[in-house]
Amino acid sequence: MTRSQQTARPARTNRHALRRDPRAHWLLLLLTLAVAATALLFSGYGRHEIAPTAAPAHHCTAAAPAEVRTGGPVLSEAGGKLQSAHLPAGRAALTYDGGPDPAWTPRLLDVLDKHHVKATFFLSGAQVATHPDLVRRIRDEGHQIGSHTYTDADLAQVSATRARFELAVTQNTLAGAAGLGTRLVRLPHTGDTASLCADQWTAGRRAIDDGYILVAADALDRSPKQGVIRQFTGSREAVDATERILASPPHGVRFTTVGAALRMPGVSYPVSEATEAKGTAVVWAQTLSRGFADATTWLLVAAAVISLGRLVLLFTVARLHVRRSRGKRRRGNRLPRVDEPVTVIVPAYNEEAGIEATLRSLLASTYPYIQIIVVDDGSSDRTFEIAESVREEDPRVMVVRQPNAGKAAALNTGLSWAHFDILVMIDGDTVFEPEAIRNLIQPLADPRVGAVSGNTKVGNRQGILGRWQHLEYVIGFNLDRRMFDVLECMPTVPGAIGAFRRRALMDVDGVSEDTLAEDTDLTMALCRAGWRVVYEESAIAWTEAPSTVRQLWRQRYRWCYGTLQAMWKHRRSLFEAGQAGKLGRRGLTYLAIFQTLLPLLAPLVDVFAVYGLLFQSAAKAGAVWLGFTAVQVLSALYALRLDKEKFEPLWTLPLQIFVYRQLMYLVVVQSVVTALLGSRLRWHRMQRTGSATDALRRQPA
Repeated sequence: MTRSQQTARPARTNRHALRRDPRAHWLLLLLTLAVAATALLFSGYGRHEIAPTAAPAHHCTAAAPAEVRTGGPVLSEAGGKLQSAHLPAGRAALTYDGGPDPAWTPRLLDVLDKHHVKATFFLSGAQVATHPDLVRRIRDEGHQIGSHTYTDADLAQVSATRARFELAVTQNTLAGAAGLGTRLVRLPHTGDTASLCADQWTAGRRAIDDGYILVAADALDRSPKQGVIRQFTGSREAVDATERILASPPHGVRFTTVGAALRMPGVSYPVSEATEAKGTAVVWAQTLSRGFADATTWLLVAAAVISLGRLVLLFTVARLHVRRSRGKRRRGNRLPRVDEPVTVIVPAYNEEAGIEATLRSLLASTYPYIQIIVVDDGSSDRTFEIAESVREEDPRVMVVRQPNAGKAAALNTGLSWAHFDILVMIDGDTVFEPEAIRNLIQPLADPRVGAVSGNTKVGNRQGILGRWQHLEYVIGFNLDRRMFDVLECMPTVPGAIGAFRRRALMDVDGVSEDTLAEDTDLTMALCRAGWRVVYEESAIAWTEAPSTVRQLWRQRYRWCYGTLQAMWKHRRSLFEAGQAGKLGRRGLTYLAIFQTLLPLLAPLVDVFAVYGLLFQSAAKAGAVWLGFTAVQVLSALYALRLDKEKFEPLWTLPLQIFVYRQLMYLVVVQSVVTALLGSRLRWHRMQRTGSATDALRRQPA
């Protein structure tokens, strides 16, 4: 075994290099986010969250012209001239502002129907779109409909463009809800003409110029020879007041609508089919936008509850795992110590930067009974030569060379050359601590255990990107592994450090080449074959994390896509019994929710957060963010303490929430779209620099 071996294995086409990565999905993501933002904006506009106007506390700096203040309450234009009119004597028009509202509008209609009276309803466009059935009832019962703008906005406080938009959208909603248009308008937050301010009249005059008939209320000192327009704001009080008036009406007064009293035909009119279709689209747009906003709110609440439940579960189970594992070490494990020889398989492709450090860390192990097989997978750099030089120094090393065929094939090649029944599989850049192999294989004393996951740590953690990945490994990966161990549903033994029983590997026909996440695929296959997979926190190995965003993206894209492949491949475990069922119903469900579904919702969370910050309570949004950050910090403190790590990287955590999290969910988005399109992902390999080895020299023992 002291000389290098050359396999005769033929080169094979990489089965995962069939199509280029999809690109159009980024346009789809941007379009989806744009639609979501538009829906939130439209919903928020109708709910007065966006560009709200002040309520009735309106301060006049100047009064409306005298001809307006002293004229009648109904103002219109004819022949280019302003005209005002009073209702004829003996006529009264009951008018109601706002709504329709499901609480008071039906009761009010019942009162009017009881007394056989028709009224005039000035409706808000946002409410019209929300309750179109009530609008149709108002129309069908013979009442008159006018506009009260879309959001009951004070038109004196908004621009001319927004004022026209308010009235135009209200016309659209009336067309979509009831198939009609109206020329009647009442300015929100105004009363009679005598109290009109100059800016309010400017807004009213603009509406009159656009063809509307402006309807105000009558002053209290009106002439007894004239009719009256009574103004009510839609509410329970308006219902009660209407009942009192109609139960004891003034002698000789007839109640009617504004248009009928002034003999104004066509103040409400049917619209064309095209206009009605356009209005229906507006109504549906508001309905869908409000439904989306409400559904998103509840979805985020549910996601928050689920995430909080996950944290509680992780903390509880992690503590149980620590007590169990460390308690065994303190008392001495009752199971016999494992001291069988071990074969370490090191697949290597262009690993010249780190392969020597990897091999020397293995040779420095306190566990003496090891065979090291380096499988050079067709490297084009000096990987083979460096491994050969180490082999010449120590006979425990064997170097096997084969044409490039991928990591899974390299592992199977190493398996075929292995002499012993316990195998440790590692990456070509992994650096082992002296006790790592000894600690890693001890759980195999339990005959039910087929594989053991070690504790992978980031070596090159000096930069901001390295610190973020270090926190991710400690907070995410290792906490998850503790939980998976206790729940007996471990989905992944990391490629950086894992121990296997040869018989278990033979049960699943070795390492599969079906997916890009060969470590996850293999682990799931072992669980389905009935083997337990556990986590050993004391078996520590150091790995070189990606040092650039591009390298990180490629690595995580491959991991995520490969995990999705493995989950789909082993989906039948959801319906199986025993160890397979635990993997399916616990492990796969967990991965589906927390590594797929919730990350897919993350872009919507960000859109909703920005919307809340801009248009809702900034203080509330800030409080939510601070609360979320506090939970993350507490999680990090607990996880770092469990792993006996320093707290220094915590200062990068708030920034990680803003930057790193977005990068990770974009990886999930691309991976899911790639999988749904049925595309094959190319093999992505990280360019090694050996920085992890240098960084490890500065790590405390």
